[in-house]
Amino acid sequence: MKDLSLFTERTGVVFKDDGLLRQAFTHRSYLNEHPEQKIAHNERLEFLGDAVLELAVTTHLFRRFPEKPEGELTAFRASLVNTVMLAETALDLGFNDFLLLSRGEARDTGKARQYILANTFEAVVGAIFLDQSYDAAEQFIVRALIPRLEGVLQNRTWQDAKSNFQEKAQEEVSVTPSYKVIEETGPDHDRHFVVGVFLGEEEAGRGDGKSKQEAEQSAARDALGEKGWE
Repeated sequence: MKDLSLFTERTGVVFKDDGLLRQAFTHRSYLNEHPEQKIAHNERLEFLGDAVLELAVTTHLFRRFPEKPEGELTAFRASLVNTVMLAETALDLGFNDFLLLSRGEARDTGKARQYILANTFEAVVGAIFLDQSYDAAEQFIVRALIPRLEGVLQNRTWQDAKSNFQEKAQEEVSVTPSYKVIEETGPDHDRHFVVGVFLGEEEAGRGDGKSKQEAEQSAARDALGEKGWE
């Protein structure tokens, strides 16, 4: 088992129950290879953490921007809690050092790892909530994730990527993009969608999310980057 003491050094969060933190870093695939381990995987903690994360980010945005309408606040929140942003935050906190994965998952460093890191961030939030309190979880989110809001606002990444990509595609190649669900996994309460965006037969970008809409926005952002149309 991995030494989790570095987690405290990096985050300042001291767990009362180390077992909860270990569970937060345990992927289902690891237990498939190590059935002798008497620990649970992190999916229930992820489910809980997702709700805590959304409430904390929503509350912060509501208080910080009293003049902003609901639509803009929703766009700001989506830019902060999407898979890419959560994965980048988890990566910066060194979560890769603590993950318990199967040998196959451990070798994957692409989109699959990004998804695992994002889910693990949510699981850690859920674990902090259970181990300590909502306030402690909120403080962790404010320290770890909220500072990224400045980049979101400066780079205007909260804007509707689908609309931007459609406008650029029509200007540059006179084609209207189309979207297709490539993969759909997970239980009903925690679906995961992978969506491709196409210019005719060409797949211009791919993205994922917990709804088709989020995955389509992610795919459009990916395509904007791939095409150099940002």
